[in-house]
Amino acid sequence: MSGVPHHLARWLGLAGSTLLAVAAFLGGAFPHGNLRPTPVSIWQGPYGPLIIATWAVGTGLMAYAWWALRDGVPSTRWALVTVGLWLLPLLVTPPLGSRDVYAYACQGASYAAGLNPYEQGVSALPCPWLDTVSYIWRDTSAPYGPLFVLLAGAVVEATGSLVGSIVLFRLLAVAGIGLTAASLPALARRCGVPAGRAVWLALGSPVIGVHLVSGAHNDALMVGLLVAGLAVVVSRPGRPGPLLGGGVLLGLAAAIKVTALVVVPFAALAAIVGAYSIRALVRDGGWVVGGAVAAVVGATIATGLGFGWVTGLEQGGLVIAWTSPSTAVGQTVGYLAAPFGWHGDPLPVTRGIGMAALALVLLWLWWRARHREPIWHAGLALAATVALAPLFHPWYWVWPLAVLAASARRTGWFMVVAIVSSFLVLADGTGLPRYTKTVGAPLMTLFVIVMVVRLVRSARAARRPAVVD
Repeated sequence: MSGVPHHLARWLGLAGSTLLAVAAFLGGAFPHGNLRPTPVSIWQGPYGPLIIATWAVGTGLMAYAWWALRDGVPSTRWALVTVGLWLLPLLVTPPLGSRDVYAYACQGASYAAGLNPYEQGVSALPCPWLDTVSYIWRDTSAPYGPLFVLLAGAVVEATGSLVGSIVLFRLLAVAGIGLTAASLPALARRCGVPAGRAVWLALGSPVIGVHLVSGAHNDALMVGLLVAGLAVVVSRPGRPGPLLGGGVLLGLAAAIKVTALVVVPFAALAAIVGAYSIRALVRDGGWVVGGAVAAVVGATIATGLGFGWVTGLEQGGLVIAWTSPSTAVGQTVGYLAAPFGWHGDPLPVTRGIGMAALALVLLWLWWRARHREPIWHAGLALAATVALAPLFHPWYWVWPLAVLAASARRTGWFMVVAIVSSFLVLADGTGLPRYTKTVGAPLMTLFVIVMVVRLVRSARAARRPAVVD
């Protein structure tokens, strides 16, 4: 246990979230703020030093309080009440850390007006709030699943205003967090993990308050549906009705963000009663897979837009940041080759290698999960997906965070990633990796090399026969 009393950690975290709320009101991602800010321009602007100080200290206090109780909290109820207190100040702030919610509103407006957001950018309408959307996303297609496009269109039609839309998107995010909080204890108990610890690790991170609540990211709803689906599956293995329902929930999560499909093969393993076999997998896991497929297809048909949403998944490649290991390696190769006169673009190659490695890792994890801990392996699969994809945003880490919180025995490594991620984006959405690439890319590349060497050594040690005296 940490030496910090739990009641002190509660109030330190609340002080941190309050400071973050102050940073949001002073310099958050306002609708008509500077769309191309830099850390220097923020510092030199009105309240610049105060904005950065409240953001940094607030994030630090929340992260410290969260970390301090990583080995346990008094109870599940205590964890839920504390997380709720921390989130309260961020419910009423301008968006923090991202302008994505404005893109949601414009994509919803496009869909409500009869346009296909998978074929046209939000500038095609034009969206009535086009000047709030970052330039890079104005002419690109929507990268989200069909269910979220339906929800975005309904939000805009119901409110007819930007502020009203932001409020409803935030309420959807809160609903997702509530669904996670309600489902996580059951999932954790089935995995042999204390429910209070799971709730604390999954929902107490600064990433949750800043990016899911204040930033209103749709990842909150995706994770809520994903955790609920897994909880239903592990609670009723071998029973067709619940397994079908769990699969539908997982499919709805994928219809928000397609990444949730990574979990479905592992959920199929968790559905099996008794030992693994192909027959048992088809008999029990087939209900989960069938429910997930039905939900995705149903949401796709409901939009009337067909499967055009699949093409939107390519938009992530437009952002280049060293926080993605495969991107960092490509940047570093470019830096090293430039003095020798080569000015090509290695990113397609390194990113392609990353995606190929991801496919192999996912297959390997599923194969290992056949006989042990499929939910834990599902969390590792989500972590690998985030790590090996061409793009990493801080809020992406909530995908594996929730599943690992309910299933992992060792927690430090994924908590460290969440804490580092919390400091990557300033209050107004300015991404620090963009301005630190010449240092960050080589360091990330070095980290990748170290990890690969360690994995190779571990694999060799595992194959080496034991020495018998």
